[in-house]
Amino acid sequence: MLSGGGARALAHAGAFRALEQANLVPSHIVATSMGAVVGAALGAGIPFDQVRRRAMGIRRKDVAPFDPLALLMGLFARSLFPASALRNAIARMVPTTRFEYLRIPLTVTATDLDTGELLLLGGKKQGEEEIELADALYASCALPLYFPPLEAAGRRLGDGGLRAVLPLGPARELEQDADLFVAVNVGPGFDERGPATNGDQPAPDAPVPARIPRVVRTHGEAIRIMMAEQAERTLADWPQHGPKLIYVRAVAEREATFAVDRVQEYVEMGYQATKRALG
Repeated sequence: MLSGGGARALAHAGAFRALEQANLVPSHIVATSMGAVVGAALGAGIPFDQVRRRAMGIRRKDVAPFDPLALLMGLFARSLFPASALRNAIARMVPTTRFEYLRIPLTVTATDLDTGELLLLGGKKQGEEEIELADALYASCALPLYFPPLEAAGRRLGDGGLRAVLPLGPARELEQDADLFVAVNVGPGFDERGPATNGDQPAPDAPVPARIPRVVRTHGEAIRIMMAEQAERTLADWPQHGPKLIYVRAVAEREATFAVDRVQEYVEMGYQATKRALG
């Protein structure tokens, strides 16, 4: 299972590398948000070094460009960033267009923004809904406020992390006969390093936070708390006598969603954390 986490999700590439070296190539990838994008690239058979290079070639303005229209409309804007920016970034990472072209089966999570339903996208297993790969990856990454939802079949689909930032539950449902699960978490958590509570000064060991409008920062804080609690709960719900679970906490940093300049660092963090977890 590969969690969401924005730019931090490139740690999943490092984790995948460590699993390969341990002869533990996944038989099925269940992933959320940017974790799904990285999972799709790796599942398509793109070599590790190419995935890393493609990610390093994406700049912050490629994913989150300044949108004058959003500034003009203010609080009435549909989103801060245009859908085309995220779609182009996904296409650079994942040239494959269809789920069936992937070498490793992939299931992508998304959320119905009207009903709150968790959706499993892929079309290969019972319980999944068929959809084009590019649309599924966009929907899974479309966090409200930042990007507009995917509108498909009368539904508005948004970030899978709203319901399953670490998709342990869906993975158990889809692979009931599996005896080993590996969960790599780079998403929000209460263990994150980040800005201190006394204003905007960061903790001594934390990265310097980006200058973010206060309303956006407040939205991000609310989402972080919700997703952190959700991840803790899903880990606590793993059955004591169930299949073996290897849990990897690869990155624990706040306000790194668009930190694309740190891709190489995140890849290495994912690799080292997975090596430690595998013992």
